[in-house]
Amino acid sequence: MHFESPIKRRHSRQIMVGNVPVGGGAPISIQSMTNTETCDVDATVAQIRAIADAGADIVRVSIPSMDAAEAFKKIREAVSIPLVADIHFDYKIALKVAEYGVDCLRINPGNIGNKDRIRAVVDCARDKNIPIRIGVNAGSLEKDLQKKYGEPTPDALVESAFRQIQYFDELDFHEYKLSLKASDIFMTVEAYRKIASQIDNPLHLGITEAGGLRSGTVKSSIGLGLLLMDGIGDTLRVSLAADPVQEVKVGWDMLRSLKLRSRGINFIACPSCSRQNFDVIKTMNELEERLDDITIPMDVAVIGCVVNGPGEAKEADIGLAGGSPNNLIYQDGKPNSKTKNDTLVDDLEKMIRQKALLKERELANIIVKN
Repeated sequence: MHFESPIKRRHSRQIMVGNVPVGGGAPISIQSMTNTETCDVDATVAQIRAIADAGADIVRVSIPSMDAAEAFKKIREAVSIPLVADIHFDYKIALKVAEYGVDCLRINPGNIGNKDRIRAVVDCARDKNIPIRIGVNAGSLEKDLQKKYGEPTPDALVESAFRQIQYFDELDFHEYKLSLKASDIFMTVEAYRKIASQIDNPLHLGITEAGGLRSGTVKSSIGLGLLLMDGIGDTLRVSLAADPVQEVKVGWDMLRSLKLRSRGINFIACPSCSRQNFDVIKTMNELEERLDDITIPMDVAVIGCVVNGPGEAKEADIGLAGGSPNNLIYQDGKPNSKTKNDTLVDDLEKMIRQKALLKERELANIIVKN
């Protein structure tokens, strides 16, 4: 089923985070954040590489101290993916990592300090052509806003953001993106909707402190899904108490589901029932594990019986419809071959890899011609 996405994205200005465009109609970039001890350079570099291999466009690294800033210098030299330095409290850390080639600075208006400190960061960023992310968070709002509103609210988040926007405008600095995050879906969505209609700067989406792998994925999918469906969002991070690689995979699943970006295999699989002619769940688990390295966009249908199997298989690049005594494999909408239960995973993997290789060659030819 080849329906185009009906989503009309919000117009926004474009900034560059390293070599990754953010906003201005560029593909929605996916970010994650390391959870290693930053001063452990080897562990942090290894995790950044794993995150990049999973498909992240940008990686954020926490820099809580000057020692971490010195470690960042070595980290920056070891990896090529754009890096964002996450800065809280001490503005001097931002100045230090700017010297070491950071691609973006994330500052929190709730704790970075007075205007003189912000000016120092902005002047440094301007001098070195580094964009800034203004990261407003419900858990660290300015004290006077906490007193004014009594508790975090969408309006409090927006007011905090506009304070920084106004000051950045006074400094004639426009290379920035914004985030307005809360752990509450409704607060986050309303805050983003409010500010999206008032500014044209790129927006970084996220539900902060969303939870563990399962609950955080659900919460993030609902909150970010609502915003993405509205056309809001230029880059995103799925915040999970889990391996950062999982954040990247969930982010890609979101964008793929909304047809905003494509990477890897889009599996169409039935939940299985007593009509299944093979073990669908086991088959899917094996296929996902074996084929995780494929990055070319593909549709693969795995359906356990003849009720919906042929129909779904005909719409996919590769499809499997359960049958007795043999299952039927489809390629490009047409029956291709039969397979038995004990060989179907091997047979499918072989056909999927062959199809992926063909698609890669076709894509390469298109690029050469253009």
